[in-house]
Amino acid sequence: MDDTNTGPLAGFTVGVTAARRADELIALLRRRGAAVLHAPALRIVPLADDSELLAATKELIGCAPDVVVATTAIGFRGWIEAADGWGVGEELLERLRATELLARGPKVKGAIRAAGLTETWSPDSESLAEVLERLLTAGVSGRRIALQLHGEPLPGFVEALRAGGAQVVVVPVYRWMAPEDLAPLDRLLDAIVGGGVDAVSFTSAPAAASLLSRAEERGLREAVLDALRGRLLSACVGPVTALPLQAHGVDTVQPERFRLGPLVQLLCKELPGRARVLPVAGHRVEIRGHAVLVDAQLRPVPPAGMALLRALARRPGWVVSRADLLRALPGAGRDEHAVETAMARLRVALGAPNLIQTVVKRGYRLSLDAGGEAKYGELPADAVTARGVLG
Repeated sequence: MDDTNTGPLAGFTVGVTAARRADELIALLRRRGAAVLHAPALRIVPLADDSELLAATKELIGCAPDVVVATTAIGFRGWIEAADGWGVGEELLERLRATELLARGPKVKGAIRAAGLTETWSPDSESLAEVLERLLTAGVSGRRIALQLHGEPLPGFVEALRAGGAQVVVVPVYRWMAPEDLAPLDRLLDAIVGGGVDAVSFTSAPAAASLLSRAEERGLREAVLDALRGRLLSACVGPVTALPLQAHGVDTVQPERFRLGPLVQLLCKELPGRARVLPVAGHRVEIRGHAVLVDAQLRPVPPAGMALLRALARRPGWVVSRADLLRALPGAGRDEHAVETAMARLRVALGAPNLIQTVVKRGYRLSLDAGGEAKYGELPADAVTARGVLG
């Protein structure tokens, strides 16, 4: 059925690797028309069961820090709640009241005050780089500094403090582990290799590293990296998240503000900008991931049909032989009749059969409008001669 109310992501499939706040991200994407393939690349260790967090908490209670850096609101709240559950909540709060408490930004400041504490200082920018600069400027040699993490490391932060002579205690709130059920992640990896997704979103560095680790376990590492380096869009919520991908030569895009909303807005800009748009037989044809917009109407197309259409669109207006189209079909074998069958279904799916012409005994071509040649490059003489020769 035609869908005239298409969102900016209609016709595209986005892989979501997030575990925490995945429902929010998926809802934002679907609201804008995207199909979503959710594959949590990690799972969060329950705070009550986290022996490392308990050990770090008891260490700080037993030996008071000079400075505590709180990096995330949800992480700070979770730490206080976990300490309450272990029966050491009041002892932890007493330690925090007696220390220099630095908050990464306004949200963390709110979580600190909700716990009955008062921050010593907080940057308006929410920048950890600014927090680090303040610490190093004041001098950290011989100081004991506790750093509340939230699921992922902070590259360079701990190293810079230790290089300055500080003793750093890492408080690992919300640690990540591999998912218990690997099937969704495996489906996403297969889709990445097989062309079933147009973009993959990452909201944490450990998720990106976990996806690549699982790909290596399955012998798909190079194939996955090839796809991520090529046609796929890798969208990361921020520069720290992008590091594991960039280390393997994968280009990423990141929003200016490191939030889910701006991440989705970035996808809404980037993915349609990558779609192929052609003037064909008096229609505006926009080729998206798993669908085609024909005059702004969404037309879902089967995978075989999309493979044929992309092969034709690579040389708009040229005649493409059945043999070449057969090679473009996934798993079609050697029977050129498969091309005819898939082509018939493609024409039905597009709802405008005259978009694709049959050139007798030669193959098929997109019916590129006059003037389209100037936009997409001059056509060879055989393609021009073949125009209008219908089967």
